[in-house]
Amino acid sequence: MSFWIYLLVMAGITYLIRMLPLVLFKKKIKSRFVLSFLYYVPYAVLTVMTIPAIFYSTASWISALSGFLVALILAYMEKSLLTVAAAGCIAVFIAETIMKFI
Repeated sequence: MSFWIYLLVMAGITYLIRMLPLVLFKKKIKSRFVLSFLYYVPYAVLTVMTIPAIFYSTASWISALSGFLVALILAYMEKSLLTVAAAGCIAVFIAETIMKFI
């Protein structure tokens, strides 16, 4: 029974989060501050969700850091998402393989 209550509460909250901006902001937003804030929110949220996951998903923070740095450098060089992700995974694999022998 409590599962269905939790499910309904989560569905209601998800609906409210998506519905409230449509109801509250009927006019076009003209404030440069608000527009710039809303522009960068997805990037900030994605970063906040991704960075901790990077450092807690490997056996060692050293291998995580190596994969992160490889991915960061390739992303800065404007490589494709697939290339960045694959190179980061390969860097973590190599770092953890080397660390097993040390």
